[in-house]
Amino acid sequence: MDWTLCPREEAESWLRVTLPLGIPPSVLRALLRAMGGPAGVLARRDAVASLAGSEAARALLEGPDPTLVESTMRWLDQESHHLLTWGDSRYPALLLQIANPPPVLYVAGRLDLLAAPAFAIVGSRNATTQGAQDAHSLARALSAAGVTIVSGLALGIDAAAHRGGLAESGSSIAVMGTGPDVVYPAQNRDLAAALARDGCLVSEFPLGTAARAGNFPRRNRLISGMSKGVLVVEAALASGSLTTARRALEQNRDVFAVPGSIHSPLTKGCHWLIKEGAKLVENAGDILSELGWPAQPANDCIDERASRDAVLDAMAFDPVSLEQLAERTGFAMPELAARITRLELQSRIAALPGGRFQRVEARVRAREKRDAADGVIE
Repeated sequence: MDWTLCPREEAESWLRVTLPLGIPPSVLRALLRAMGGPAGVLARRDAVASLAGSEAARALLEGPDPTLVESTMRWLDQESHHLLTWGDSRYPALLLQIANPPPVLYVAGRLDLLAAPAFAIVGSRNATTQGAQDAHSLARALSAAGVTIVSGLALGIDAAAHRGGLAESGSSIAVMGTGPDVVYPAQNRDLAAALARDGCLVSEFPLGTAARAGNFPRRNRLISGMSKGVLVVEAALASGSLTTARRALEQNRDVFAVPGSIHSPLTKGCHWLIKEGAKLVENAGDILSELGWPAQPANDCIDERASRDAVLDAMAFDPVSLEQLAERTGFAMPELAARITRLELQSRIAALPGGRFQRVEARVRAREKRDAADGVIE
């Protein structure tokens, strides 16, 4: 951390005020305003009870675990680790507009991204191959246009969006539902390392905070709060992604959704959002034009293949069986099986449970998502 921007003593004061448990952010914000900052709160603990109640006064009097303060200060000593506070000019400006923004943010990585135009992409952890490709290509196209991609470091759509953002100049920000030193899920450890190096990791939770179900709704409000808009790519009707979309609406952010098959549980959430007024997205240009951001002449998210294939044409974008394909194409089974194998090797189709196959194209306008269900945590 650059201690010239936030002196060590000031950072420690913020930790001593924000780390004690049991003080709601709204109460803490009132105290900080009334007393001119953390140093004032610590100096006038006797006045805290009259302003915030006996429990807040007791929590501040007892103070945080000294070991946690020491370990956090050591974490801040590391390069590219930062503590941003309400009064810091580098604190994300959009986040200050939401209800009860976190008094402090723990940040690892590039601070400059927090001032860049930001857009959130979220969706199912159990993403289909097509959904992950869509999230990656949309994120990459937006990143190429100078937009920073914000997501939640989850498996599936989130991870694909982060990788797409990192692939271009806009890069990506991950908002964590854990402490900044705890990567969840563990499968995304390498991705988190890449974000800390070339993008940014952000958390409102103290060091050592593990993944708990209650953390993720709090994380979701920051994902939408930091962004000009939120795109949902694959979501069941009961999912954390829809929670993020609802938070976005409460925060006066634009909501977008990618449509899909009427038969897939993973597109029902997206279709519900579109019915409720979310903007339907077919390509990155839809988002850029809606938000008034200039489009890049670079490749869009849609990768149209020049070559046509009879099996792909017959398959369209619905999951189909070999028997259905044989009936539609007129091919004998040996020839059809050979064509299917070739298309799988080219990553143009994917095998689904139940002996069915799905077309896999990097396009958004029409698609089919295989049956899957969202996870529990988040």
